[in-house]
Amino acid sequence: MDRSDVLIVGGGNAGISLAARLLRDGVREVTVVAPQPVHRYKPLLNYVGAGEATMADLERPMTAVVPAGCTWIRDAVEAVDPDAGTVRTRGGRNLQYSTLVICPGLVEDWEATPGLLQAYADGWMASTYVPGSTPQVWPRLSALRSGSVAFTVPPEPASCGPTALKPLLMACDSWRRAGVLGSLRVRLVLPEATATGIPEADAVLERTFADYGVEVLRETRIERVDWDAHALVLTGGRVLEDVAFAHAVPHYRAPGFVAEAGLSTDASPGLVDVDPETLRSRRHDSVWAIGDAAALGIRSSGGALRKQVDVLSKNLAAAAKGKELSRYDGYTVMPITVSHRKLMLNEVDREGNASPSIPFLDPFVPRRFTWLFDRYGLPQVYWRRLLRGKV
Repeated sequence: MDRSDVLIVGGGNAGISLAARLLRDGVREVTVVAPQPVHRYKPLLNYVGAGEATMADLERPMTAVVPAGCTWIRDAVEAVDPDAGTVRTRGGRNLQYSTLVICPGLVEDWEATPGLLQAYADGWMASTYVPGSTPQVWPRLSALRSGSVAFTVPPEPASCGPTALKPLLMACDSWRRAGVLGSLRVRLVLPEATATGIPEADAVLERTFADYGVEVLRETRIERVDWDAHALVLTGGRVLEDVAFAHAVPHYRAPGFVAEAGLSTDASPGLVDVDPETLRSRRHDSVWAIGDAAALGIRSSGGALRKQVDVLSKNLAAAAKGKELSRYDGYTVMPITVSHRKLMLNEVDREGNASPSIPFLDPFVPRRFTWLFDRYGLPQVYWRRLLRGKV
């Protein structure tokens, strides 16, 4: 049986940046379990869907991002036994740990929306949230000159769900510049009454929706897809017919092994039940979680991981010495474009109060500078600093 001081489940932003940070902090045995051969900087997927980036801009081989000194097991987790302190992989390996960190992200729940997967396969539906379909989004959107088009914001849990507005609003800006926006019926399906739940951000977005003529369907979601008829059946029975293209994001849930191990509060979506401030499991002291699969009481985002990794790395060291644990303030960020060249950051704490990274900069004002930083600056920070544990 292989053994590690710290076993990290997940090789995304959370897993790799935490592994690098722990190694820098002097932890000797750090293992990451992740099946994917490619690491993606996911925020750029929305820019691929708007014709502002390519898949090559956001992908690196996993071998290039796993930090030196870290053991990478290319396999998926099948089961966790928190009482025994072991993990079993799909390939049949048994791994023993002193500390387990669960950060595998979320998985698509295709069964939650019958017909959605068939519509993806048929090609008239795609989204920037599903990497395999992302390259189809911009060619389909940019080719539209008339007809009906629909966009959705996924219900929680989702990875920075409000950023699903980026392809919508950048597409509207492109259609306006091409002179065809007035010939398109653009509809947005929102699971809640507002897009973000942050009054300052929603005020900007409501004005933007009205300016582009976007019809907003509130407190509803896609119940099923009649994929062969190009129709979306919404909650309450409303039907959107003859949809030329839909940027429809699937529902998400945590991987099944979390609930099966008794680490979640419910079977679905099955998020890891942790103290949202200390990031420690409420049930097992040796288990911790960060990222999309952790029940932190916030809208999860990649930008939030910088603070989560910092708090967790400090808490693992503090727990080993019996010291007081640090607290995560719930900081998260939901960068949303309002056009092809303007973006608002929407940085808030757990209570929804503004929490700007740059002091005195209002995070709810769309700016060209923040668009440029989101598109070009942050990816460099990500590859050169965050994934190297320099958070």
